Amino acid sequence: MDNITLIGMPGSGKSTVGVVLAKIMGYKFLDSDLLIQEREQRKLCDIIEEEGQEAFLKIEDEVNAGIEAKQTVIATGGSACYCESAMQHLREISTVVYIKLSFEEVEKRLGDLTKRGVVLKEGYTLKDLYEERCPLYEKYAHIIVDEGHLDLKGVVEKAKIAIENHKKL
Repeated sequence: MDNITLIGMPGSGKSTVGVVLAKIMGYKFLDSDLLIQEREQRKLCDIIEEEGQEAFLKIEDEVNAGIEAKQTVIATGGSACYCESAMQHLREISTVVYIKLSFEEVEKRLGDLTKRGVVLKEGYTLKDLYEERCPLYEKYAHIIVDEGHLDLKGVVEKAKIAIENHKKL
């Protein structure tokens, strides 16, 4: 388990934290959303719009379950928590870190969800999505890093310390 996988809500900073964390730990960085876009040759929001959410989740599950990496920080899409086989695979090959953010902060950071390629069930609000996903993130995480009111440097440092402490166990 020499990889680190970051999970959490859209807008929680998984990709941003991941790039910086990879740099300070001497790891590679992989964004699974970019892997999906590369495989499908289109943007996430286009996949969801053209094929529907269930088809998108199937693709996301396949891509994430197929990740083979060493000494890599992997940033997943926010909906990865719905992909059970992928999450089990990621737990086996990495330390899974949930980047936790308050609902108020998620709401403040996110713009138009449809332009972000967010899997949002019909009739769901952002609050519904948050309340549905948070328990799933907690279920799959080895470590929870609460961003609180930290800046990027603070979140990265908190994550690095938590990961180092987890590896000692």
